[in-house]
Amino acid sequence: MRRSPSLVVVALVAMLTAVSTASADVGPLVRATGASPLPPGCSGAPQPGTLFPGSEVEPFVASSPADLSNLVAVWQQDRWSNGGAQADLTAYSRDGGGSWQLPTPPPFSRCTGGNPSNGGDYERNSDPWVSIGPDGTAHQIALAIDAGETISAVLVSSSRDGGRTWGPVKTLQRDTTAALFNDKESITADPTDANLVYAVWDRVQAADPEDPASTFSGDTLFTRSTDGGETWEPARTILDFPDNSGIQSLGNQIAVLGDGTLVNVFDLIDQGTPIVAVQRSTDKGATWSDAILVDLLLSSAVTTQGGVVDPSDGHPVRTGDLIPDAAADPRPGSTTLHIVWQDLRFSLLAPIANDQIVIASSTDGGATWTDPRRASANQVVQSFTGSVHVDPAGTVGVTYYDFTNDDPSGGPLDTDAWFTSSSDGGLTFAPRQRLTPAPFDMRAAPDAEGFFLGDYTGLTWAGGPFVPVLVLANAGDAANPTDVVSTAVTPEATGQTLGSGSAERARVRTARDRVERAVRMP
Repeated sequence: MRRSPSLVVVALVAMLTAVSTASADVGPLVRATGASPLPPGCSGAPQPGTLFPGSEVEPFVASSPADLSNLVAVWQQDRWSNGGAQADLTAYSRDGGGSWQLPTPPPFSRCTGGNPSNGGDYERNSDPWVSIGPDGTAHQIALAIDAGETISAVLVSSSRDGGRTWGPVKTLQRDTTAALFNDKESITADPTDANLVYAVWDRVQAADPEDPASTFSGDTLFTRSTDGGETWEPARTILDFPDNSGIQSLGNQIAVLGDGTLVNVFDLIDQGTPIVAVQRSTDKGATWSDAILVDLLLSSAVTTQGGVVDPSDGHPVRTGDLIPDAAADPRPGSTTLHIVWQDLRFSLLAPIANDQIVIASSTDGGATWTDPRRASANQVVQSFTGSVHVDPAGTVGVTYYDFTNDDPSGGPLDTDAWFTSSSDGGLTFAPRQRLTPAPFDMRAAPDAEGFFLGDYTGLTWAGGPFVPVLVLANAGDAANPTDVVSTAVTPEATGQTLGSGSAERARVRTARDRVERAVRMP
């Protein structure tokens, strides 16, 4: 879920259906979901907005370092048009994503058994995330809200049997006023120490929550567990913006480098201008650096058409345009980190500005960054919602969606998912591999301020192939408009250079300097 005044802002049955094979290097798509398992009216209160039963959006996935064939995935179930979903659900795989089982999920909301006594008495969930520690313990996190967004809470639960069962819900933060809103939380298990787990998110503070034009700020909050998720330290602010400054963080995500350094990656939004930034910690989150700006994020949120759109009629497509994704090189001692996001610097056509997926890398633990390079292949169409992961050999994998096979004159909004990889640290990328054997119609997706598959998708490594976990839309099936699917993809050899954004750096110095002056540590 996103909220920014400046940007308007039970046991379950698995559905294990192989769809089709894309190519020799891309496995069949495997469905993890089907019709909604949630009962009607399960939120326990009248709800505004339009509900899309059977819809799944915004998946994430992690593989277990203790058993790489053990994957855990999470997603939003039954999305609302005006924010959040009926529940966050989960699945686990014991065969590297070849099949999925859906266990009883944590009771993060009323629709999954939440109540005042178990810590899950909430009407809606959003922003699911999962991470697995070196001992195989899985930790998932969720945003819990009411329909009016006057209550927001960050909840966690852990599984010590590979995702089959989940422990009690623990509350990391809860606010009960619309003037304070927690958002876009993530969780990271430290790969070097099973006792350490980190959680991070933003909290928007609005001077007048009833006024969309109200002044506001949005600090970064952090907490950690030092006993494998059994208990958590009190949440504290690690990046504090001046009150009413119009500056906030969004999409905070902690990566753990091979040398143990923590890097918090996020989008720093200043008066509507988004900038990719990071913070560093060399003492496992006890202290944090000031913000380090990676590059100006020329987000589609600031284009004249308002972001990614249907080329035929301009209808909004809600994408991950404000959410960077990060992946550390996992090799011991490595100080390399890669970030992907979408922006407009490589746009070719007007009046439709074509977002592309770009990547920037650091080899010194996030202190300095390369110029962004393009990772998406087709510059003449909009590319969006990129994800990145790095395998133990240092191969960088990237997934994204685009409209390569769409006919912009009208009809279905044909959409495909793609994978590309780099074996030289993001300098060059292999020819992309198509993950979808046939395009799907984005118009069948839930309309939540635009056709919506999620602000992010999942990508992990399962001991050989990369495993993307995506959402595809099902045209003609109103009872089951989207599904979570997985596949396995073997990278091709790196071969093509897709471009550098060095010319952009001179254009962003003024914005960079202004934001750096505004950032204050607590």
